[in-house]
Amino acid sequence: MGLEKILFYLFSLVLIFSATMVITVRNSVRAILFLVLAFFTSAGLWLMLEAEFLAIVLVLRSEEHTSAPARW
Repeated sequence: MGLEKILFYLFSLVLIFSATMVITVRNSVRAILFLVLAFFTSAGLWLMLEAEFLAIVLVLRSEEHTSAPARW
């Protein structure tokens, strides 16, 4: 089994775990932290597919939505 396959399965398991925790955890702060983890692992999968631009856009957009308060 190659290193790339191991990394793919590792990222996939972390992504499935964090996505499940986003919808099951009752604390909203922890849900947001698991959501950020899901975004970063998704970006890792995009990087493995050699889609660097999409990975960077995913990380930057997730950072924008989770760090800034809503402005009306």
